[in-house]
Amino acid sequence: MIISFLILAVVVVLVLVAYRTSRAGYESASCQVVRASGKFELRDYPALTVVETPMTRIGNNAAGSFMRLFRFITGGNEARQKISMTTPVFMSGSDSNATMAFVLPAKLQAGAVPKPTDGSLTVRELPPGRFAVLRFRGGRNAKNEAAALQQLKDWMATEGLRVLSPPVFAYFDPPWTPGFLRRNEVMLRTEAGKP
Repeated sequence: MIISFLILAVVVVLVLVAYRTSRAGYESASCQVVRASGKFELRDYPALTVVETPMTRIGNNAAGSFMRLFRFITGGNEARQKISMTTPVFMSGSDSNATMAFVLPAKLQAGAVPKPTDGSLTVRELPPGRFAVLRFRGGRNAKNEAAALQQLKDWMATEGLRVLSPPVFAYFDPPWTPGFLRRNEVMLRTEAGKP
């Protein structure tokens, strides 16, 4: 019994260490927090350069989309240039017209990004703006996303903030991270002048 408990404790510690080091080792998209209220934040984001690809949320196409993006940053581009992984991975759009995007490192300006060799990838700049954001935990699934989105919309209504865009979901952790340790976010663009 004691040996089983010790083995379980070691496994839990290893999972926590892997979780902490996997996310901590990556550059994250820069932003300025304008206001925080519990799990909710208003953030100003600068223009972000991303590489994106189409995906459908039906079936397991998310893995295929992720691998196309991963191949790009590991040298699958015309310059054969390796690009550092960053967080988060953005997902947006509807089931029939969704995209997945990697944020490129801040030091890599849009004009300096190598051209993708995969025709399904696009490099583009996301415009700057203010976003209402809710951080939530759990695995990536439609139920968790819908619940988080509704909470964010309710908070925005209470705060008198208008929704100016469809939602963007941001995922920060690798797929092996247990759901209760994951950092996920849902973001909605709002007016820049509202504090």
